[in-house]
Amino acid sequence: MGVVSPAIGAPVDRIEGGDKVRGEATYAYEYEVERVAYAAILQSTIARGTVRSIDAADALALPGVIAMLTHENAPKLQTDDGELSILQSPAVAYRGQIAGAVIADSEEAARDAARLVRFTYEEEKHDVELRYDHPGLYKPDKINANFDTDSTAGDFDAAFGSADVTVDETYTTPAFHNNPIEPHATIAVWEGGDLTLYDSNQGAYAVQQTVAGAFGMQPERVRVISRHVGGAFGSKGTPRPHLILAVMAAQLVERPVKLAVTRQQMFSLTGYRTPTIQRLRLGAGADGRLTAIAHEVVEQCSTVKEFAEQTAVATRMMYAAANRRTTHRVVRLDVPTPAWMRAPGECPGMYALESAMDELAIACKLDPIELRVRNEPDVDPETGQRFSSRNLVACLREGAERFGWNAREAGRDGRWLIGAGVASSTYPARLTPSTAHARAESDGTFTIRITASDIGTGARTALTQIAADTLDVPLERVHVEIGDSDFGQAMLAGGSIGTASWGSAVVKACRALRAGQDEATVDTSDDVNSYEPLAKHAFGAQFVEVNVNVDTGEIRVPRALGVFACGRIVNPKTARSQFIGGMTMGISMALLEESVIDPRFGDFVNHDLASYHVASCADVREIEAIWIDEEDPHLNPMGTKGIGEIGIVGTAAAVANAVHHATGIRIRDLPIRPDKLLSRLPSGGS
Repeated sequence: MGVVSPAIGAPVDRIEGGDKVRGEATYAYEYEVERVAYAAILQSTIARGTVRSIDAADALALPGVIAMLTHENAPKLQTDDGELSILQSPAVAYRGQIAGAVIADSEEAARDAARLVRFTYEEEKHDVELRYDHPGLYKPDKINANFDTDSTAGDFDAAFGSADVTVDETYTTPAFHNNPIEPHATIAVWEGGDLTLYDSNQGAYAVQQTVAGAFGMQPERVRVISRHVGGAFGSKGTPRPHLILAVMAAQLVERPVKLAVTRQQMFSLTGYRTPTIQRLRLGAGADGRLTAIAHEVVEQCSTVKEFAEQTAVATRMMYAAANRRTTHRVVRLDVPTPAWMRAPGECPGMYALESAMDELAIACKLDPIELRVRNEPDVDPETGQRFSSRNLVACLREGAERFGWNAREAGRDGRWLIGAGVASSTYPARLTPSTAHARAESDGTFTIRITASDIGTGARTALTQIAADTLDVPLERVHVEIGDSDFGQAMLAGGSIGTASWGSAVVKACRALRAGQDEATVDTSDDVNSYEPLAKHAFGAQFVEVNVNVDTGEIRVPRALGVFACGRIVNPKTARSQFIGGMTMGISMALLEESVIDPRFGDFVNHDLASYHVASCADVREIEAIWIDEEDPHLNPMGTKGIGEIGIVGTAAAVANAVHHATGIRIRDLPIRPDKLLSRLPSGGS
């Protein structure tokens, strides 16, 4: 065998790219199934109350309509997940909640019939507004990812009270909706007591386990297929209520059922990022060295399920300070349940922290980068563990040189004010057990099977590269199959854990083949537990230039740069896409995105992409991402850290800091809309 060039580190094109361009990649709703029926979702039109009667006569009389599913004929579920316990009673917990479904021979007939169903309600007073002083605020037992709800170290109050320089500000973020291009969709097929689901999700194994539990089935009797996913951003990380509805509908009519959530329905049925109210208090000496940090968070969840985002967790490890406090408080409102959205916790939390750090730098008359460097910790301030690797300072300095930071000055070009901002970014480097199967084929090729999910990240390609390098063969001799729960337990595509977890299993399986086996099925449970307990995180620095129009308040981002330290980069081409995709979402978060709730009827008033605005090419002229080569042997066999989420972290703060630098105006409540600037901008040509 000749010398094979390393695949890891090569800018390999997406393995499935050709299939997608040719329209040959099959997504969840596109599978051909015989005798398929179609379901259209019925939603509640009140925010709180009870269904008293249902008039479906006109709907059922339409040609092609097969049946209607409501709480009156729905099967009983065996789940304690309140969000998934749909149609188990006539109670309404939020506007847009699933109240039933119409099933018909065609999608058009189902939707037409759905418009004719009439519900009568007994309506109750609802509460949908998050407030810092809400009487219903409480301390949850744990927050997302099983973190402690609060943390304390030292004596924050005393240290803050005696600090030379202090910052005490409140920052708010609105609700954000994930809005992947492919809607949430499912085909449910019952056959002889077995269930097959063609579903758009971030983890087929997790869906299998949840659905089996909800319907009282053995997991092996549920198969979930999800080979291609058209975006997710966290919203497809766990099964959503529509999936349970599709299974129920197929059970009722004894036919396969297709169900796709509309764009409008996604605003109430597929999750969103909770709005946050965050109070940041920083105390420092005159030299800018932090002596006290407090980060107190207020957020919301629904009345049917608790979800508490870990918004202040990054503050626990980001900067050195002997006296620290973080808290999370949640209130149950008559709203849909929040869920994961790209970089949960770190994304909204670092917006507040990094904005406050910028304010502290100004108060201390220090350069914002110098302030961060002075507060660089030697070990994790929260746990005392040493970092497996931490190259935040290197990212800041490399970015400063490339961006021209040292020459930054607030300026003006005609009617445009010019400024630049910086912020740090971080995300944990995690690893969880996964199973992989590898087989040597008779034609000299190799087949790898693992229940991974490619949500647009290039996971299929990265795993092919990892397998090829481990087997020491060219890429074209490796065939990776993913997105099928039959392949066994595996981590879902979320939390920036996928490549590390799946790749570790693939390496182990391929090593078994190199050791002489023709076929091997392995899991990494023992391997994952064997790693040293270190603080493992990726780090980065975001640099943004903004132009602000003094007449309109319009904000443009002519250039943005992200510099990252994320272990070993498997594929530079797909990695760059992930970094700049996250940065674009962060800019969009800062300037445009906002889900607005109307307290009168308890629902979001913007529920499509015409009224929920996201960044386009016109909003960002030049965006670039680079990374620092980072050797970290403590992570996994590949030496990788997750890259899917860190790009968004810190970006919104960098934009806000740049706007302040340009205008002298500090906007602490996102998004930074023109109307928030106009009344405070210089006028009359000044």
